Amino acid sequence: MKRFTISALFFVLLGVAWIFSDGARSSAAQSSAVPGVSGQGKMKFRVLYTATHLPAEAQTVLKDAHGGFAVDVRPGKGETYFSLKGAGIIQISSDLKSTRLLDTAAEMKDTNLHNTTIWFGPDSGDPIANDYFAGRGNFVPTDVEQLDGLLYITPGYSNLDFVLTARLSFRPLNTVWHDLAFGGRGTAPGQFGTGHGITVPPGTRRIEVADRPHSEIARFTRYGRYLSSLRMPLGSLPCDIFYLGNYAVVGSLDGPDGSKGAPIYILENDKLISTVMPKEDLGLENFKHIHNAVMRQVGGKYYLIAQAWNPGDFAILEQVAD
Repeated sequence: MKRFTISALFFVLLGVAWIFSDGARSSAAQSSAVPGVSGQGKMKFRVLYTATHLPAEAQTVLKDAHGGFAVDVRPGKGETYFSLKGAGIIQISSDLKSTRLLDTAAEMKDTNLHNTTIWFGPDSGDPIANDYFAGRGNFVPTDVEQLDGLLYITPGYSNLDFVLTARLSFRPLNTVWHDLAFGGRGTAPGQFGTGHGITVPPGTRRIEVADRPHSEIARFTRYGRYLSSLRMPLGSLPCDIFYLGNYAVVGSLDGPDGSKGAPIYILENDKLISTVMPKEDLGLENFKHIHNAVMRQVGGKYYLIAQAWNPGDFAILEQVAD
């Protein structure tokens, strides 16, 4: 059994990392308000900010973006975090009006950190993980969540494709593999084509895994028992799901029509109510593939923060009132 130590208070990125708690290119739309509206019903959006909203250091490496967002949902907080290789961890203010680079250890700054979550725990020092899942096989984690003292890890870019778990302990902060694994590669219910993103919906103990090739969000108990699947439009390649109240946001690597840019789907109580097309409708030419998207609510209005991949890009979209 492999044991590894992890420094407290930093991001869980590239599967395991932590946080407690400025030639990149912006998209074709250079202004802070690109004409155009996308979406349906009460969930229509326009561009509020493009990549020029990011710190200069982040803009220079944005074309290689391949990650995701984490939102600090604690009362009085609301900041959003993500990381870019070569720049480090970026914080978006709770009102979305400013961004800044945080001091980032070189081990993280110089690595492609694939996704993000936040762990709130006691300060137990700052040792850096020195044995990050060293072992046999091409272990390539794509996302991580935590629930009741367990880390749930999706190694979706490896041949394994099981959800793995690790148990946490404190003072010092240590993690050891736990004997719970579920999923596996296949087409049966509860198996994955690529288990890409993993989410614990707020207020639940349910584990949700975005299965890209199967165009679904697979749902499990915390013990790994398969419950059901939330079907997405065929061919949408969902990367992850994010919840805010009764709403859910799914960023898609592709859409049913491969000749178009990728959609951002918005659901209300599991029902699809709006499809936002950043490339076709909003002029964000780099949004051919969407790697992650989250929803924020500021002053009674909803916003989408989205990241494109290959080439990388960034945008914040603002809800348009009827």
